[in-house]
Amino acid sequence: MIGAHHPQQGSRRWLPIVLRWVAGAAVLAVMLHFLPLATVRAAMAQIPAWLFVAVLLGYLFAHTLGIAKWRMVVNAAGAELDFATSAQCYLGGLFGTLFLPSIVGGDVIRLAVGLRRSPRPAAVLAGNAVDRFLDVTAQTGLVLLGIGLLPGSMPENLQESARKALLVFVAGVVVLVAMTILLHRMLLGGRSIRFRRRLARLRHALRSVSRQPHVLLLGWLAGTFIQATFLILTARLAVSCGLTLRLRIWLFAWPLAKLAAILPLTQGGIGVREAALVALLAPFGAASHLVLAAGLVWEGVIIAGGLISGGIAMLFGRRNARRSVTRT
Repeated sequence: MIGAHHPQQGSRRWLPIVLRWVAGAAVLAVMLHFLPLATVRAAMAQIPAWLFVAVLLGYLFAHTLGIAKWRMVVNAAGAELDFATSAQCYLGGLFGTLFLPSIVGGDVIRLAVGLRRSPRPAAVLAGNAVDRFLDVTAQTGLVLLGIGLLPGSMPENLQESARKALLVFVAGVVVLVAMTILLHRMLLGGRSIRFRRRLARLRHALRSVSRQPHVLLLGWLAGTFIQATFLILTARLAVSCGLTLRLRIWLFAWPLAKLAAILPLTQGGIGVREAALVALLAPFGAASHLVLAAGLVWEGVIIAGGLISGGIAMLFGRRNARRSVTRT
């Protein structure tokens, strides 16, 4: 009787990811229904194979810097992870974002490996949260830069919408922080001493990072460079498709589209990112089918990069396992 529940539990665990893949396919299907499929396919065919490979290599290179950034932040919190373990965590997270059932995507993989390998698990948890915060602030900074460079060419209604979206985002962060402070005592009430000790370790790890402002600054600069690299690579694909826009327009639209993809509606933001990019670039005269074509090819880069990252993470995992056996 107990064993009979395992298939049902497994199916329930995989149901959310299947539904998100279906949702992403549905969004793309709706877009292709309203846009000429033949023109989208023709635009994608204009991208040579060598360019796709070059963009994929650039994507992986940027994530190599991402590994170093993530390791720097979590070690500033006291995680004491070497590069091989950090690479296993980070690259496994890239794979998990696309292909494993998880509400928070690849963070589950990063934490699952990091918490097991680090002598201070709370530092891994705190450092990963800070790293995510730095990524979001980097994307927000690019949006603000784009808005600052587009006061004359941006339609007034789009300017107002962008301001409202940023205000909602900032207000959401403020409300989240305020609720955390107000509910602090309630969350601690009735908790065991063991839980309080774990929370104290987490708080100590967060303070360790905050006491190193140079780490936060370097992490933010690295995150901004990584996101800007992805933006430029996407714009390069768009040029090959026949879409040429000023870089400041991409600075405005691309980070907003990626922020929209954070919503847990589809797996890895597939479909949501492309739909948001089409909507954001349309007021600037960008042909929707060209934007979609470039977005689909970029999605192919992300999926290919996720597969390669998963394979490399597996190799690092085996290497780390052999090292652990040798030490024991």
